[in-house]
Amino acid sequence: MRRFVADKAKTLINRSRTTCSSSSPITTSTSVLQRLTSSSPQSPAVLRFLSTSSDSMASDYSSTPVTLNNVNPKVLKCEYAVRGEIVNLAQKLQHDLKENPGSHPFDEILYCNIGNPQSLAQQPITFFREVLALCDHPLILDKSETQGLFSADSIERAFQILDQIPGRATGAYSHSQGIKGLRDTIASGIEARDGFPADPNDIFLTDGASPAVHMMMQLLIGSENDGILCPIPQYPLYSASIALHGGTLVPYYLDEETGWGLEVSELENQLKTAKSKGINVRALAVINPGNPTGQVLAEANQREIVEFCKKEGLVLLADEVYQENVYVPEKQFHSFKKVARSMGFGEKDISLVSFQSVSKGFYGECGKRGGYMEVTGFSTEIREQIYKVASVNLCSNISGQILASLVMSPPKVGDESYESFAAEKEGILSSLARRAKTLEDAFSSLEGVTCNKAEGAMYLFPRINLPDKAIKAAEEAKTAPDAFYARRLLNATGIVVVPGSGFGQRPGTWHFRCTILPQEEKIPAIVSRLTEFHKQFMDEFRG
Repeated sequence: MRRFVADKAKTLINRSRTTCSSSSPITTSTSVLQRLTSSSPQSPAVLRFLSTSSDSMASDYSSTPVTLNNVNPKVLKCEYAVRGEIVNLAQKLQHDLKENPGSHPFDEILYCNIGNPQSLAQQPITFFREVLALCDHPLILDKSETQGLFSADSIERAFQILDQIPGRATGAYSHSQGIKGLRDTIASGIEARDGFPADPNDIFLTDGASPAVHMMMQLLIGSENDGILCPIPQYPLYSASIALHGGTLVPYYLDEETGWGLEVSELENQLKTAKSKGINVRALAVINPGNPTGQVLAEANQREIVEFCKKEGLVLLADEVYQENVYVPEKQFHSFKKVARSMGFGEKDISLVSFQSVSKGFYGECGKRGGYMEVTGFSTEIREQIYKVASVNLCSNISGQILASLVMSPPKVGDESYESFAAEKEGILSSLARRAKTLEDAFSSLEGVTCNKAEGAMYLFPRINLPDKAIKAAEEAKTAPDAFYARRLLNATGIVVVPGSGFGQRPGTWHFRCTILPQEEKIPAIVSRLTEFHKQFMDEFRG
């Protein structure tokens, strides 16, 4: 059906060019690109802003009504290391390389700091993008060329989705929980995954998982006396959202010696300590598979966690956005809802909120901002409050809603797109597994570095045992030792990692987070640069 796609595409393009050339002059594609990129994070204007010192900004804006002295202290307390100081420096270096090639001892910046797959050349899933294109421009569904350009099942799915949208208007607001038909599809996908019923009325579609986490923090935190149990290391979204909403982060430490294990005895100790300080612990956040640590919880461990939450009356916040990213045969993803239901706990037995996103997995659609939370175990009165908070934002974006439904209901055996979909999925996940193993082995071979196995997610979190001389140099530079290491690594190699201090870690230990997302052909260069740098760094600060 698609063998004439290329020719038809060329015909359409040429036809559009002819039409454009015969009409009034319009902006050329080159100038459009220039205009689009002029506001990118790498643009000179933005870089000038980022590189401006706080002193000069204070002098320039000293008479303005908002200063660091009167801004909301919760904002000042909030930090998000994934896009912090190291990344700002990397963007400056990237600009330098563009303006003055050869100005640094590397020719490109290798971003290993954030789980943003498509920015590192991962290609989108064809079926997903075909359906999105058809939904966003439904007029082409009636064009004769469409049958050759798009698969039959993507056309059929687009019709199905558009029939669920009032007026077929993807540019209109939807129900604040999301389009009902898409929630039906997602609920069916959850039921197929878990083997237990799912209710579309429990689904709240959001712009990625992050707004859903913020929504729950708004619901649960009333003052600094309200606490949330969070893993350390943790994804900084949790510490940032708790700070913004004025609560208290109650840390529980993952056990690095047992592959970042989650021990219930640690949860019990930290809960007891928090209570002794007058903290009312409201919820337990669990990230599975782990970020930044990459571990996948065993089902038996999950059962212990569910029992703990049931016994202590805690809401279980299950961050499951990496559920498709499992790389070892001995581990398997199990949703906490599936585990709780298999233990006999029903709707009224445990309060559980599960988060999912279109940004991770094998799809990597970060910029589309799609996701959802499944909210179970809350009374009608509380659900009304959650809906009220959701309605303040009107609704999540429609493209993200559509993608969330596609993620939970991809092509099936017998569909025209199934074979290409399965090949794309397998190609991405198998490549990620190879990249993870290569980087894991490379880190483990470095002097003073240990690295746990990458079981899942998109990251490695190696521990670096830094020489005392390096730690002293970091103190003199008034920065954390792992941030000192990360900055030196960036300046020497162009490799961007995130210091472990941005995620939290046991006192006296130092780490960094490195994604496994750079193109597979670039992994050897990363290993080579990192290995050479690390040897020179250790030699410089040894003894």
